[in-house]
Order: sequence, then C-alpha cells, then structure tokens
Amino acid sequence: MSLLVVGSVAFDDITTPRGRAPRVLGGSGTYFGLAASFFTQVRLVGVVGEDFTDADEAIFKKRGIDTRGLERAKGKCFFWAGEYESDPNVRHTTKTELNVFEHFSPKLPAEYMDSEYLFLGNIAPTLQCQVRDQLGPRVKLVGGDTMNFWITGMPAEVRRFLSRLHILTINDSEAHLLTGEHNLHRAARAIIAMGPATVVIKRGEHGATLYGTSDYFGVPGYPLEDVFDPTGAGDCFAGGMLGYLAQQNRWDDAALRRAVVYGSVMGSFACERFGVDRLTEITSADVDARYREFIALTRFDA
Repeated sequence: MSLLVVGSVAFDDITTPRGRAPRVLGGSGTYFGLAASFFTQVRLVGVVGEDFTDADEAIFKKRGIDTRGLERAKGKCFFWAGEYESDPNVRHTTKTELNVFEHFSPKLPAEYMDSEYLFLGNIAPTLQCQVRDQLGPRVKLVGGDTMNFWITGMPAEVRRFLSRLHILTINDSEAHLLTGEHNLHRAARAIIAMGPATVVIKRGEHGATLYGTSDYFGVPGYPLEDVFDPTGAGDCFAGGMLGYLAQQNRWDDAALRRAVVYGSVMGSFACERFGVDRLTEITSADVDARYREFIALTRFDA
C-alpha cells in the first residue's frame, strides 16, 4: 500500500562528539521516507531549493521513493545546524534558516489523491490539517508528529490537528508540554482524549511506549555502543512504524506492537552514521536481522 508523507527536506550541519558533518541531507520527510521505503511504496511531498541536486534526489530514487510531490522553488533548502553534547539527548541549535520552507504550502499531485496511508511530518499544524482534509475519507490511517514550537506557539491549531489523527508519535518532553502531565501514563491518556486512538511516546535511548485506549506496550532502545548522530532517529522511528502498518494493511494490537519494534529498529540504524548515510547502506535483510535481535533481547518466557 502507498504511504504519503508530507514533511521537510533539508540540509543539516551536525556536530557531535564523533565529529562534524557540514552539509548532509536531512529533514523529517527525508528520514521518514527513507525508513518507510524498506516496507512499502512511499510518496513524498515537500519543497526544495536550487541547491538540491540530482545527486541528492538520487538518494530517494534509489529507495524507490516517488518524488513527484517534491516542489522546486527559487532559493535555498531549509537549513539547520546543531551540536550534540556527550549525552545525545542534549542538543543545541546553532542556526535555523527556513529559506524556501518559510512559504511552503503542500501541493498534492493528482496521482497522490488515492493514498490510503498518510503521515503528517513536523510542519505547521494548519498545513497538516489542510493536507488531511484534502484527502478526505479515503485515507485509512493517519499518523502525525508535532514539536514544542507548535505546541507552545499554536496550541489551538495543534488540538485541531490531533483531532484528525489515528496515531501520534511524540517524545516524552513534548508529551509533558502538551498535556501538563509529568506522568507519561497520564499524559498519554490525556492525548488520547484529544483525538488519536494510539499514542507512541519516544524516549530516545530508553525506548518507546505504545499507548492505546485500553493497554500499553513498551520496547527498550537498541543497545548501541557508539552513537554517531541521533538526528532523524525519531522520524525514522515513525517511518518504520507507519511503513510496516501500510505494508501489512492492518493496525490491530499485534500489528501495532510489531510496528513499534520495527520503528525502534529503523531509529537505531539512523544513529550509526551522520545524516542518512546508514540508511543508504542497509538492506531489508539487515532490518529483519535487527528485528530478530529485538525479539531475542526482550523475550523472557524461553
């Protein structure tokens, strides 16, 4: 099944204790799309500038990602620069340049209007709602993401966005901010009351927890000994999760639990190189092997 993702395509300047990568392909749409492409056909909607080259687009093409929804605009791509401390959960943004992304208004090609799976990446909630409403009732499953900038700056619009979702992926600090609850269980219940039937709270190296209307399921983080670059790990998590659900064309409890594990698998790969480098190296066999490792790591009834 085809999975449509709307998000940013950007260039990043990343500094970590492992070194610096001064110009790497990034953005929520990029990371999500590459991760999801290991499971299903991906359609990408975003905007890029004149500095986006054929070589950059080839990264998407190699994974079979449909880029007809990638708008070309005058100017430069969205740009972000940041530094990570030795604790990869501590990040400092040093520069943000919206460039062509500042006036981005998603345009869906006619060929995308039959998409049955949709993920709304981290863009303004007003734009997220516009895309959701364009596709109408044909969409079977809608996932989405948000961040503290929108939660504090556009709270009413974020609530309207949440009411249109089936699945929300969000990190622990954002869940606290969104709900005012410091207990993650209560925070998840509060978010579910806002609209989405399923909430996945990401906790970085500590794993992720899936909350439904009646139960929850948790997985640990994959034990990486060396984290090169955590940028995009959360987007890869969402890509692995939604990609798997689209592949299976079901989202019952068992499928959702497996999807969270696949999301954790894809997020772990993203951390092993700068930018998207690791995602361009791995194969589906690598993904399945790490999934089996997760099973072995978490099984306790042997």
